[in-house]
Amino acid sequence: MYAGAITRNPEAIAAMFTEDGVYDSPLVPDGHPLRHLVGRDAIRTGTGVYHRQPAYQAAVNLERSAYTLHDTSDPDVFIAEIDVAFDEADGRRTTMSLVQIFRLRDGQIAMLRDYFSEVPSAAYDGGSS
Repeated sequence: MYAGAITRNPEAIAAMFTEDGVYDSPLVPDGHPLRHLVGRDAIRTGTGVYHRQPAYQAAVNLERSAYTLHDTSDPDVFIAEIDVAFDEADGRRTTMSLVQIFRLRDGQIAMLRDYFSEVPSAAYDGGSS
């Protein structure tokens, strides 16, 4: 979450992957910068393009953001449920909810399947979520 949503650092994101790592976002349309990336160079480029999009320039609100990690029977696989809360420049608050499945090899990400909606969930007027 830190390398991605908070610092939006494509170099740090790519460094977490194996040299032949795969970043796959099966719910986004073809042509999306995160659709299917193979190798660190592609991951660095794709995440860099994605995080420069105007729709994702809002500030992350760490107090409202949350995640839950789930272990699996395979020690190299875990699942993360993530709710990234954003504070928009116009005062709106939005949340992007996603599920990520990680497969590790030698302590690095060999495969990441990132299931998320293209657009953060509807803004709300500051009520609790």
